Amino acid sequence: MAVTPQTNATLADIARELKKHDTFALCGHVSPDGDCLGSLLALAFALESLGKRADVLLATSDPIPADLAFLPGAERLVPAKEYQGSPEAFVACDVPTTERLRDASEVQARAQVRFTIDHHAVPTVMSEFNYVDPDAAAVGILMWDLIKELGVEPTVDMAVCCYVALMTDTGRFQFQNADERAFRAATEMVAAGASPSEASQAVYQSRTLASFKLERRMLERIRVSDSGKWVLSYVTVADYSESGAVDADAEILIDSIRSLGGIYTACILRERENVIRGSIRSKVDDIDVAEIARSLGGGGHKAAAGFTFKGSLEDAIEAVSKAMDKAVAAYDQERA
Repeated sequence: MAVTPQTNATLADIARELKKHDTFALCGHVSPDGDCLGSLLALAFALESLGKRADVLLATSDPIPADLAFLPGAERLVPAKEYQGSPEAFVACDVPTTERLRDASEVQARAQVRFTIDHHAVPTVMSEFNYVDPDAAAVGILMWDLIKELGVEPTVDMAVCCYVALMTDTGRFQFQNADERAFRAATEMVAAGASPSEASQAVYQSRTLASFKLERRMLERIRVSDSGKWVLSYVTVADYSESGAVDADAEILIDSIRSLGGIYTACILRERENVIRGSIRSKVDDIDVAEIARSLGGGGHKAAAGFTFKGSLEDAIEAVSKAMDKAVAAYDQERA
């Protein structure tokens, strides 16, 4: 475990402080993934078991990915714009900056006290109590540990939520971050009632037809670098419209091209109205795609990162290609 300099509290400290309050608003980042939603819902269940009120907010009014709608408590998610409460405490999970809270930033501002629980190593502090552990494979691991620090006996619902958080952020336990700590936590979650087969089927075996149509368009545009060390592709606004796909249908695309043999890094660009969203993955330990993402205005983890690009799709392709060329060249030079 390697907490960041921004960390000013242990999980035990945070558990003790949480117990002092009765009403909570919880929120994660925009376009929430399995780790974000699973962690939020698990904490909500834990706080409610202590007699607290916990409202789980969405940073925007966009629907959550369909493959995560099975999560226990998903029906309780409320867009932050619709939330009128003034909670005693606000807990930010899996979100490194106030900007990424989007609509929920106003709720955060009117709370009496703020908490951050995250695994993104960023130089920002947005809460009175911060715990950031970049070595954790998922915030779901931190939430699992926090539940125990709260003195709560994990329920099946908590176990399922934390397991899905961990499973999705480790890419089905295939990414470099799927370490011994991750498997130990997963073992505990399964012992508490989480079903790996049910979680895997719900998340990875429930694709929409639209997602396949979108993937077909993406596969037709694959670009492999001259070195053969990186791959890039993209989907356009027109692709979304013609296929009937939504953002959630595009989540699988990066995993698809990442599976190409011989590459070090992979990137998918998704053209939306007035913005390009990028997802980058690394297949080798010594290429930090978070650095690539930061050079493009984003961030993330060593093996998985993302960014938002303001400009044309052509400009985004050029910028990403240059950034990946540079990263691959540096990696090869170090190994020479």
